[in-house]
Amino acid sequence: MTSTTQAPRPGAGAAHPEHLGHVIFIAAAAAMGGFLFGYDSSVINGAVEAIRDRYDVGSAALAQVIAIALIGCAIGAATAGRIADRIGRIRCMQIAAVLFTISAVGSALPFALWDLAFWRVIGGFAIGMASVIGPAYIAEVAPPAYRGRLGSFQQAAIVVGIAVSQLVNWGILNAADGDQRGKLVGLEAWQVMLGVMVVPAVLYGLLSFAIPESPRFLVSVGRRERAREILAEVEGKDIDFDARIAEIEHAMHTEEKSSFRDLLGGGFFFKKIVWIGIGLSVFQQFVGINVAFYYSSTLWQSVGIDPSASFLYSFTTSIINIIGTVIAMIFVDRIGRKPLALIGSVGMVIGLALEAWAFSAHLVDGKLPATQGWVALVAAHVFVLFFALSWGVVVWVFLGEMFPNRIRAAALGVAASAQWIANWAITASFPSLADWNLSGTYVIYTVFAALSIPFVLRYVKETKGKALEEMG
Repeated sequence: MTSTTQAPRPGAGAAHPEHLGHVIFIAAAAAMGGFLFGYDSSVINGAVEAIRDRYDVGSAALAQVIAIALIGCAIGAATAGRIADRIGRIRCMQIAAVLFTISAVGSALPFALWDLAFWRVIGGFAIGMASVIGPAYIAEVAPPAYRGRLGSFQQAAIVVGIAVSQLVNWGILNAADGDQRGKLVGLEAWQVMLGVMVVPAVLYGLLSFAIPESPRFLVSVGRRERAREILAEVEGKDIDFDARIAEIEHAMHTEEKSSFRDLLGGGFFFKKIVWIGIGLSVFQQFVGINVAFYYSSTLWQSVGIDPSASFLYSFTTSIINIIGTVIAMIFVDRIGRKPLALIGSVGMVIGLALEAWAFSAHLVDGKLPATQGWVALVAAHVFVLFFALSWGVVVWVFLGEMFPNRIRAAALGVAASAQWIANWAITASFPSLADWNLSGTYVIYTVFAALSIPFVLRYVKETKGKALEEMG
C-alpha cells in the first residue's frame, strides 16, 4: 500500500476553511489507531510484577510474555498493506479495532500464562496494522497543503496513548489501595488495567464508520464517482475532478513495486543505503527506550520505590515523551534531521550514563541512597526527553526520505522489520539482564547511544529540503 505525494495545484492544494474541520476530524479518527498503538504497547507496564507473582514465573519466561506481542506487530505490519489494498483502508481499520477489543478482553481474563501470551500476540497484530494503515490513510486523504501537519497526528496520538495508559494504570492502582493484585469489580487490578483498552478500541471501531474510504483505493477498484464525492469533501468543489482522478490513476500505473531482490547490492548483501536504514532502526531500539515504556514501574520498584509512586513516575515520563515529540515536530524541518539526531544522541548518553552510575549504588534497606535515587529519576526523564525530541521522530522521517524511489517501499519494509526485531531483543532481554546487573545493563545502552554518534556523522546524509527524487 502506497500513497502519492503530489505538489499542490491551484484550487487543490488546500482545503477551504469549511472543509478543514472535517479533514481534521478524519485525520484524528484515523490516528485513533496510533493512540491504541501507544496504549496497547505501554499498558503492560502496570501488570508486569502482578503477572510475575500470579503465575510464579522467572524473568526469562516473563520477558517472553511481554515481548511476544512484538511478533504479532511484525506480522501485522508486514501484511496490513496487502490487506488494505484488497478490502480497503476503512475495513482494515475495523479489523484492527476488533482485534484490539478481543485482545483487551482476552488479556483481562486469562486462565494461564500461555493464554495471556496468545492474546498479547493478537493485540500485537492489531498494533502492526495500525502502524501502517493510519499514516497511509491520512496521507491519501489529506489535502497536499496540510499533509505534513495532519500526518503528524499519528505520532502525536502514539505518545498520548502511552501517557494515557500510564495515567489509567496509576488511577486503577490507587483504587486498589496500591496493590497490583488488589480486587476491583471482581478482577485483580492488573486485569482491569489490561481490560480498560476495550473503551478506546470500541471508539476506534465506531469512528471508522464515520470517515470516508481513501479516494486512492476507490479509484483502484473502479469507484470513480465515490472518489469524486470524497475529494469534494476534503479538497473542495472547485477542483478539476477528472484531472485529479486521472492524476491518481497515472501515479498508480507508474509506481514501481520494489522487491527484496532490488535491495541486494551484489551476492546476498544489501546495498549500503539499506544497511544504513537498518542501522538507524537498530540504534533507535538498542538505546533501551522501550524499557522505559514496558518495564519502568518494575524498574523503580526494584530500587525501592513503592508501587504507587513508580506508576506516577511512569506517567510523568510519558508526559516528557509528549513534550519531546512536540519539540521534534517543531524543529525537524527547521534545523534538519541529522543535527537533531546528534543532539539527541549526546543527551541520551548523558542520561543513560547517569542512570548506570545511580544503579551501581548498593541498596540500603532495599532502596537506593537518596542522592542516587534522585539522580536515577531525573536522568531517566532526561533520557526519554532527548530520545523523543530526536530519534523517536527523526528515524521515521529518515526512513521515509532516504531511499531511492525504485527501492523505497521494500527498503522501508526491511528497516521497519529490523526495528521490530531489535525492539523484541531489548524487551525480551531486559528482565534477565537486570537480574544479572542493572547498572551493567544501562552501561550497554549507554555504549549504543555513544556509538550512534559516529554512525550518524559518517554514514547518514541530511535529507532536509531534498526532493524524494534526489535520493540515490
